[in-house]
Amino acid sequence: MHSIASPVDLLSSTLRTGLMVSLPILFVVLVVGLLVNIVQVATQIQDASVSFVPKLVVAGIALMLLAPWMLRRLAMFATDVISSIPLIG
Repeated sequence: MHSIASPVDLLSSTLRTGLMVSLPILFVVLVVGLLVNIVQVATQIQDASVSFVPKLVVAGIALMLLAPWMLRRLAMFATDVISSIPLIG
């Protein structure tokens, strides 16, 4: 990573890390939601639970698969922030 030298860098790095950690799961849920909605339109089934349950299941599976990467990323970010505390002025 890079060093955090100012509060603006800290905010920028925080937002970037948050996006990088959350986007893979959000993207998977978006794709599954889109596919389920296409099936709902084709079959004319308009029940809310039909779209909710697959998205919930896929989000859980994606979270289990991506959790090690997400935790490593967050740990690297926390290490960078803690090590740069004396530099933030």
